[in-house]
Amino acid sequence: MTSTTKIPQTPAGTGRPPATQLDIVPVRNYGRWTAAVASLMALVGLIGSLAKNDNVRWDVVGQYLFADLIFDGLATTLWLTAAAMLLGLALGTLIAVMRLSSSPVLYGLATAFVWVFRGTPLLVQIIFWGYAAALYKYVKIGIPFTDITFFQAETNALLTPAIAALLALGLNEAAYASEIVRAGIQSVDPGQAEAAHSLGMRPALTMRRIVLPQAMRVIIPPMGNETINMLKMTALVSVISAHDLMSNIQDVYAQNYQVIPMLVVASIWYLALVTLLSVPQAWLERRYGRGTTRAGHVSAFRRLLGGTTARPGKNSKEQNR
Repeated sequence: MTSTTKIPQTPAGTGRPPATQLDIVPVRNYGRWTAAVASLMALVGLIGSLAKNDNVRWDVVGQYLFADLIFDGLATTLWLTAAAMLLGLALGTLIAVMRLSSSPVLYGLATAFVWVFRGTPLLVQIIFWGYAAALYKYVKIGIPFTDITFFQAETNALLTPAIAALLALGLNEAAYASEIVRAGIQSVDPGQAEAAHSLGMRPALTMRRIVLPQAMRVIIPPMGNETINMLKMTALVSVISAHDLMSNIQDVYAQNYQVIPMLVVASIWYLALVTLLSVPQAWLERRYGRGTTRAGHVSAFRRLLGGTTARPGKNSKEQNR
């Protein structure tokens, strides 16, 4: 479809081109439409193939999708995710502050922690904590190099599979969270801390009241991604039988040999949980990203519904004045 726009004539001798008629033709994105049609056809074909595949055993999927054993595993997965993230965020914030400290001892200890837990695979850490009794038979707390002991317990009794999984996930997350928090703290203008110190605020109070609240704009979005990633990484604790969702799934298909249907059940629940976590993550990103995102940005959901333009915000209104 074309449209014709008439340009008014210009006086002779002005150096401007003579009056002409321009045909304005919209850009036709043939490649984009071809890719979209091919992608939809491939998706429909894949869904149809899975729906008609007898090896999926949809009857088994429906039988175990809402089974009590699955809900028990979901409960363990959720509390492991929440507890590991809380442990990782609290310890990661402390480590980030230590890495920014002027004390070489604190800086060295924090750097060594990040180096160890970020440099070794998470699966290795989970197995290590699960079999820690092979290294230390007892856990003792007392005065070093003396016989004075305040607390003693067997490692196997103290480090249950769930506790071992929590320590592995939490400590590993602390190494990554510390880098996120450190980047957020360093994104705050140093003048903010200097102004607080000039008012008599101590460094700890300045960090808690002035620096960290402003650093949340940088910390929140990647921390949301870490939470979603933590939810999926809990599947790794199945190697030590921590009775999470994946552990219970493995226990079931070890008995009925329906591997594919049980993995479909696990995938459905993981997708559902990740989708639920994506909603508050997107809300937090928009809230803490106000004033920094493009005014004309359109969310993926609006683009999917066909909306290609966003309502102009305050910044775009000011630019159009």
